[in-house]
Amino acid sequence: MSAPASNGGYDEWLDALADGEGYALVCPDGHGSLPPRRVCPECGAAALSEGPLAETGTVETYSVVHVAGPRFADDTPYVNAIVDFGPIRLTGVLRGVEPATEAVAVGDRVAVGVEERATDGEPLVVFRPATEE
Repeated sequence: MSAPASNGGYDEWLDALADGEGYALVCPDGHGSLPPRRVCPECGAAALSEGPLAETGTVETYSVVHVAGPRFADDTPYVNAIVDFGPIRLTGVLRGVEPATEAVAVGDRVAVGVEERATDGEPLVVFRPATEE
């Protein structure tokens, strides 16, 4: 069974992210987006190229979810975060911390990867605290 046309490029992007080869689509002006895009959502440029995704990003905002929809029912409670990775921002679940408001702060550095949702085993964008080296 093939993926719906609306997320075909996204599925390949998720596979690349899982393999440690995450990328963003970047236009000549430096605006970033994720597949499936054919034009830049900021300026309309059609010349998009793949640029590597930074190894770590910065938490811009987050919320602790205690009541979730059916696809995330067995995952609660969890921290949902929006993280800045340069030309793009990603939304995902922050794991590796206790799901409480004191466990995460705006400005925290995190790494990105792909793991499974507890509820149904489907792939999910996941952040984990970045290790200091």
